[in-house]
Amino acid sequence: MEKIIEENKQGESLVLEQKDGNSKKLFIESYGCQMNFSDSEIVASILANEGYNTTQNLEDADLVLVNTCSIRDKAEQTVRKRLDKYNAIKKINPGMKVGVLGCMAERLKSKFLEEEKIVDMVVGPDAYKDLPNLLKEVEEGRDAINVILSKEETYGDIAPVRLNSNGVTAFVSITRGCDNMCTFCVVPFTRGRERSRDPQSITEEITALWEKGFKEVTLLGQNVDSYLWYGGGLKKDFEKASEMQKATAVDFAQLLDMVATQFPKMRFRFSTSNPQDMHLEVIEVMAKHHNICKYIHLPVQSGSTRVLEVMNRQHTREEYMELVDNIYRIIPEISLSQDMIAGFPTETEEDHQDTLSLMEHCKYDFGFMFAYSERPGTLAARKLEDDIPAEVKNRRLTEIINLQQKMAFERTQRFVGQTVEVLIEKESKRSNEHWSGRNSQNTTVVFPKEGNYKPGDFVNVKISNCTSATLIGDAVGYSEMN
Repeated sequence: MEKIIEENKQGESLVLEQKDGNSKKLFIESYGCQMNFSDSEIVASILANEGYNTTQNLEDADLVLVNTCSIRDKAEQTVRKRLDKYNAIKKINPGMKVGVLGCMAERLKSKFLEEEKIVDMVVGPDAYKDLPNLLKEVEEGRDAINVILSKEETYGDIAPVRLNSNGVTAFVSITRGCDNMCTFCVVPFTRGRERSRDPQSITEEITALWEKGFKEVTLLGQNVDSYLWYGGGLKKDFEKASEMQKATAVDFAQLLDMVATQFPKMRFRFSTSNPQDMHLEVIEVMAKHHNICKYIHLPVQSGSTRVLEVMNRQHTREEYMELVDNIYRIIPEISLSQDMIAGFPTETEEDHQDTLSLMEHCKYDFGFMFAYSERPGTLAARKLEDDIPAEVKNRRLTEIINLQQKMAFERTQRFVGQTVEVLIEKESKRSNEHWSGRNSQNTTVVFPKEGNYKPGDFVNVKISNCTSATLIGDAVGYSEMN
């Protein structure tokens, strides 16, 4: 639930430059969080060296892979429908192989392979380097499975082939796994314990992106704020590190400072932050660098201290609000977004009112809001009864969404009359006469195509109007970031 799930990207199939000499065709589509989309790029890079080029035509594929998510029941049901579709095509094209990657693979390995027999291959999030061996098993007529979770794997040595996107923005993974055992979340069980990538491999990947013309990087992880490199290994083993390892360790604030300094004409974002691991040093680094965007996704899940404790969140309502107050004090112009769960087990009407009052205090610009759905394998599923009726969950969720929409419009209006810096990403969806991009605070900005501006340019835009989610204005010149 920590990870942002962008509904418009669900089921997006990956298309890459065709590699000369590759004769086999790979169809790969992704569901869930941005981490899964990033992982699909790693998988495509590995398989490009095994003779596969990507295709968007499912019927042509020799290998079909679906990168899956276990966060919400809806995601799992969607993937199951897709597997039915793949297998219908498989009857026409029996040579086609089907594999499940990612979090569902780890959770439902025996069900997919042995009970339902609906796939040929099951590959967990830490086993992508084993794909060539697993494919040989499949080609020899055997089911193949590797869902072993690793203590070391970060894929820091694989340069992901980039999704054929806008060529302007990219994601770079810096951590894998999570140590926070939130009771509603399946991530620690599907992605393993937390480990961080070598900072040198991160800066090398960003250098390669810069050389290809990318202008913005989002540093990605289940919990980026707890990034800690001390030579390799799990974060929980840091206390066993040598004195030299501890003295030369790099934390998230230092990493952020390092990349912002090294790439002054590139813009940086990060996601996702966990409140208990967000330190003020990170906020101070953000304030220091113009090229670190003034936006934080800060999931809270509930405004009630009692419910937060049931969720095993390692902070109280008061601690979260104090953190938010400090963020606004250090960076007054910042935008914040939230994740919120309505109707978590045992949630009372008073707890729900605590959530609404916390939202009003924090003044979020954006939100990702869900009614609670029990996820098999989580601590909540094992230990808590899902005791809130569906109609109560839905009514509380509606109240949360209505409040967020009201706040979002108020927050967006603050930019009207201002000049904001925008990185042009693409044409506007609604009009090919307009450019679309985002300001530092992550709000979408559209403006007419005038002058010689193009995607990848940093442009100052004078804002004249807005909707609840979009700023509208006119370009007034290039920014100093160009």
